[in-house]
Amino acid sequence: MANYKDIKGFHVQSLSTDPAATQMATGSWATGPTMVNSYAQRAGAGTQTSALSAGGQAAPPVSPRTRAETEKYDGSSWTESGDLNTARRYVAGAGATSGAALAIGGYTTTYVANSESFDGSSWTNSTALNTARATYAQAAGTQTAAIQMGGNNPSNIDLTEIWNGSSWTEVNELNTSRSQGAAAGITTDAIMFGGATAPEAQTETWNGTSWTEVSELNTGRQDLGGSGSSTPNALAIAGYTTGNVANTESWNGTSWSELADLGTARREPCPGVYSTNTASITFAGFSTAYANITEEWTATPLANFTKTNLGQVYFNSTSNAFKVTAQPVPGGAWASGGDYPSTVVESGGIGSSSSDGLVVNNASGAPNAFKYDGTSWTSAGSMTTWRYARMLGAGSSTAGLMAGGSTSPPALPNASVLTEIYNGSSWTEVNELNTATITNSAGRCGTSTSAIRAGGKYGTPAPQDFGDLNESWDGTSWSEEAELNTGRRSQGGTGTSNTNSFIVGGAVPPNNSTALCEKWDGTSWTETGDTNTARYQNCTSGSTSLALNYGGNLYPSPPPYSALTEAFNGTSWAEVADLATGRQYIQGGGSASSAIAVGGYGPPGAVTAATEEWTVPEANSTITVS
Repeated sequence: MANYKDIKGFHVQSLSTDPAATQMATGSWATGPTMVNSYAQRAGAGTQTSALSAGGQAAPPVSPRTRAETEKYDGSSWTESGDLNTARRYVAGAGATSGAALAIGGYTTTYVANSESFDGSSWTNSTALNTARATYAQAAGTQTAAIQMGGNNPSNIDLTEIWNGSSWTEVNELNTSRSQGAAAGITTDAIMFGGATAPEAQTETWNGTSWTEVSELNTGRQDLGGSGSSTPNALAIAGYTTGNVANTESWNGTSWSELADLGTARREPCPGVYSTNTASITFAGFSTAYANITEEWTATPLANFTKTNLGQVYFNSTSNAFKVTAQPVPGGAWASGGDYPSTVVESGGIGSSSSDGLVVNNASGAPNAFKYDGTSWTSAGSMTTWRYARMLGAGSSTAGLMAGGSTSPPALPNASVLTEIYNGSSWTEVNELNTATITNSAGRCGTSTSAIRAGGKYGTPAPQDFGDLNESWDGTSWSEEAELNTGRRSQGGTGTSNTNSFIVGGAVPPNNSTALCEKWDGTSWTETGDTNTARYQNCTSGSTSLALNYGGNLYPSPPPYSALTEAFNGTSWAEVADLATGRQYIQGGGSASSAIAVGGYGPPGAVTAATEEWTVPEANSTITVS
């Protein structure tokens, strides 16, 4: 006989510990073998099973304090090997193993450009850097293909140099000069983070040609360590703020996540720079004294790891409590993303997540579209017909829809009925709207096959500045549906289909912002909880049960450009983390846990190209019944 629960219900897992949200979140540090010498400011190279440490500084009474010793690690113990030809501290290291490494730059009694190559037993002088530097100028890569960035001589440096196995070549500079930061990656895919400016939280990524500022570390610091054979598996390890810290953070290609701390807080840790975020190593440094400590990072399980499903209910047998894994929207935050290729405002936009956006530029005569992958914007083809003012956007960067707009700077006689579909590479005109519309909702109101267009400005034959008309798209054609309860324009809009959509805020007569929200169920509109702050020209993401509303214009209340973000739980709105910059006419959208905000007008009325990404970390919460 069939089990009724198998048909109608679900099994609840019984676990002794909370499940991890990511593979890296399963990781922890364990103490490894002690080193031969207790030094700081050393070069590091290699991996958890084949690491190398060279040079550095010793504590008194050791003399001279600047050292040349080299130590190799085989996964179980440290042994001394051939000394550097030039003793130095604040030296950078690169290399994939302990048998093939580089020691670069550093400080003796002055800043040096020396570069030495290690073959597993001895060091050989090679071509020097173009610019001498020390104070933790950072390096990454291998013995034959390395990258060095930043440093100090005697002030902070922004220079980047590439090593091809025989010579160093200067390439494009960092955006911010700094020393005492950390790095990871290779010559075509590198990352630098932290430094001695603030201490610095800034992060920059290198694509083989130029540096781009991306999301910052959660804890800004200097004198930290970095490891990773590519940017998505980078680790930021320990460092110094107002004291030594043990923090560990992992970079996933978009943002940093805090992980388990080191066992011993320290600054100037020496990492195996080619390690990964699932198997890393750090050694030496300064804690309360010069250290010979080794710690190894392991994230388990490895190959068989499965990410926790959101909404997964389980019973924690240790704490004797039912729990659920979810993304609590109030815990989200905005972070800087890659700038749009030009300033953009009053255009058409779609966002399905913080790493998926599609925006059509509004430059006269050039309806170019660009799509976003979480880091940068690339061409997404050109629409058939140029249009100005906000078009309705729905769908994603691989299956999008744009409708309405204006064929000249906004005026009702020029409102458009045009609808175009995007298939991931090109645009195609499809059946038109029944009523020409401009200044529509910002956000994703459905998909490319099931969408809603409601409110806005309507053109002839019945000009209307604060419209209440509603049309539904079924993938083939538009049909007129029940009207909004309150006519408006410049509102935010979001939803999952033409039977589940949400209109938020907007402008109502005479030209004031409103807090009114309405839900569409496929048949009629129902007023729901108002936003805390009335605004129009705002952007909305999510669904009718979990939504995010951000930016906009507060008119007639000052200041006009809003950075406010509010989250909707299906009943009411609550303020959450603000945008970095207040602006109106933002394009984007997404979900309540992963959204994008692109372009817009920011004070004092300047058009911007800025992109911000909203993300919410996963969290395990105890279920309480009241």
